[in-house]
Amino acid sequence: MTNWFNVGKIVNTHGLNGEVRVISKTDFPEERYQKGNTLYLFLNDQEPVQLTIKNHRTHKNFDLLQFEGYENINIVEKWKNGLLKISEEQLTNLDEGEYYFHEIIGCKVITLDGEEIGIVKEILTPGANDVWVVKGKDKKEHLIPYIDDIIKNVNIEEKVITIDPMEGLLS
Repeated sequence: MTNWFNVGKIVNTHGLNGEVRVISKTDFPEERYQKGNTLYLFLNDQEPVQLTIKNHRTHKNFDLLQFEGYENINIVEKWKNGLLKISEEQLTNLDEGEYYFHEIIGCKVITLDGEEIGIVKEILTPGANDVWVVKGKDKKEHLIPYIDDIIKNVNIEEKVITIDPMEGLLS
């Protein structure tokens, strides 16, 4: 049984040449959308369709993708709301201190003193560094920047992240 990882959602077409507008869910769009790479289209309950990237560019907040053999709006129109995924075998090894979103989401966050803050529910990528959205027991959301001053240990196997919160971070 193959494990699949979501890298984006097709939200619309763009132009007449088969480009699709994608909201990315990947940590590495430049790498993931390189010409010649393979993605799999999941649409409704159909079998996944293997696609080869012909072209990638960014436009506003979207990634625009064109696939080999699908260079016509009439073919890709029905792909709206389709999910683009990769197989587990396509995941690449990361450098130390780098993690896939699916490895971080669901981790428990604790302080150096052992106080439980909550569970990572989402990852925002606003700019210089990622921000981990942690939902606390009190239902309050805490925004934890992924920077060395705060993140002290990430244990993927045990799904535990240890932080040293600077003053005011958790208030």
